[in-house]
Amino acid sequence: MEAIVVQELRKRYGEVRALNGVSFSVREGEVFGLLGPNGAGKSTTVRVLVTLTRPDSGTASVAGHDVRKEPTAVRRTIGYVPQDSGVDGFGTGRENLMLQGRIQGMSGRDLRDRTNELLELVGIADAADRVVRGYSGGMRRRLDIALGLVHRPRVLFLDEPTTGLDPEARVEMWDEVTRLAQAESLTILLTTHYLEEADRLANRLAIVSQGTIVVEGTPGELKALLQGDAVHVELANGAVDQAKDVLAGVGARPEQVIDGRTVVARVENGGRALPGIISALEGAGIVVESVSVSRPSLDDVYLHYTGRDFQSEDRGE
Repeated sequence: MEAIVVQELRKRYGEVRALNGVSFSVREGEVFGLLGPNGAGKSTTVRVLVTLTRPDSGTASVAGHDVRKEPTAVRRTIGYVPQDSGVDGFGTGRENLMLQGRIQGMSGRDLRDRTNELLELVGIADAADRVVRGYSGGMRRRLDIALGLVHRPRVLFLDEPTTGLDPEARVEMWDEVTRLAQAESLTILLTTHYLEEADRLANRLAIVSQGTIVVEGTPGELKALLQGDAVHVELANGAVDQAKDVLAGVGARPEQVIDGRTVVARVENGGRALPGIISALEGAGIVVESVSVSRPSLDDVYLHYTGRDFQSEDRGE
């Protein structure tokens, strides 16, 4: 069964084309990631799916409900944790959860029991009656997720769940999301611009670039498609075309050029091939500034399918 089905979503904001024919599906019970740099269209996609934005064209359904025709039914079945925290800093953690439950139509013992259950589940029971403005960033984010779970949704949307957290808190949140998916039997769609986060959390993922899905699959499948290690050769004199010819001559397959001076090639067993590559380049009179080899990563997948470096695009370069 598919919990989310998206077909050819398009959305413009003036001259900006935020979504340009986005299509994907999410199976019930899986953690699905939308991975892409800032501005790729991830958050716009989520806002369409949680009925906060209407697409210009295309269709989408969540838990069997059409987001345009049945927005109320969609909202009853989903939890939504946006990028910006929605907690009341002047209330306690418990008060925030109780208020959210009442907004969702819950009351009495059911609400009290669910509040206590969630406080334990997300690991902030000891701080339940403390004012939230005294919480750490990680604790606030855990409370945000608990707010999205109060009414027992079938599908949970997490929009950039670890943005702003320090590395230690981010790793703790990854563990939390994995545990929640199992404990609550949830379908989770998360957006992220952290490559490691998508690799660790997502059962399957779709890479988004400039409003379009460029490739989809499990992290392992996507990396396996590249067939070989990545060799990055930074040239001191910018002799890119000559370097590509030399690399091809020693069995390395040139794939991309970054910033006009770094050639990315793919080769079987990069560690063994590296000495021969360096020797061939130097023998051709090409000055090498630096060279590195790495196993396939999601960064390599992004570069392969878009021709652009993920980190540079994320920084807006």
